[in-house]
Amino acid sequence: MPFFDDLQLGFFSDASATGPAPLAGASSVTGTLTTEGAAAAPTSQHEADDQRQVRGRTALRARTAVLFSRLQDMGLRGVDQLVLMRTRTVMVSFIGRTLRVHEGYAEAPESVLRAIVAFAVARNKPERLAAREVILAHDVDRAPVARRQEPARPGDAALITQLTEAHRQLNAQWFEGALTSIPLRLSGKMATRLGHYDPGSRHLASEIVMSRSHIARHGWREAMHTLLHEMVHQWQHETGRPVDHGPEFRNKAREVGITPAARRDVTPLERQRQRLAGA
Repeated sequence: MPFFDDLQLGFFSDASATGPAPLAGASSVTGTLTTEGAAAAPTSQHEADDQRQVRGRTALRARTAVLFSRLQDMGLRGVDQLVLMRTRTVMVSFIGRTLRVHEGYAEAPESVLRAIVAFAVARNKPERLAAREVILAHDVDRAPVARRQEPARPGDAALITQLTEAHRQLNAQWFEGALTSIPLRLSGKMATRLGHYDPGSRHLASEIVMSRSHIARHGWREAMHTLLHEMVHQWQHETGRPVDHGPEFRNKAREVGITPAARRDVTPLERQRQRLAGA
């Protein structure tokens, strides 16, 4: 799910994607460009690989320096360092006095670069949000990353068939059948989350992931509540809205009859049975 805060703009697939730690393959410029000296002809494959890496780093530093200069000409101030990143998660971030930009924006149109400047120098949230919209409208090509697949467990195929049919029925009931039929997957690694909608990318299809333990512990009724929650996120994505828990999510959640919040309390099946027995 996309996540935004006041100081950082980006897409995060999990908690490990946050933070300003240096990234492998990133190049930074602080105002001075250094270049590598001419290399001697390689005498081995290993040396040839090393020289290709040196040339690649030199080219990346040159692109960074050119972009830093262009952004400064457009009014960028208060930034000591520009870092070009190769990452699937953070698109643009401004932390401290370091501006980090996905390298896909290095040759972006002037309007996008001016939006990056506006994001970095913005004094309030509305200005930052306006800049964000312009930045995200420019498509950046990111290399495909294979999703981690868990081994199937006995009963998974039947359960996924049931979830797929439930998605079809809920789609017809609450969304007039407008949502795309997407893959549903079970996960045994969700410790705190009940479900997750992944909007995918140009390389990966969207999907809904459901916690296997959630279905087992809390039952089908609670699972349907979670599935419908993730389908509201699917509706946001497919209609061009931000995928979040903001006002539009809350309004749609009330419309379809689910809890209009990011978190909710769920009752284990055993407690549900005890409550019914005492009724």
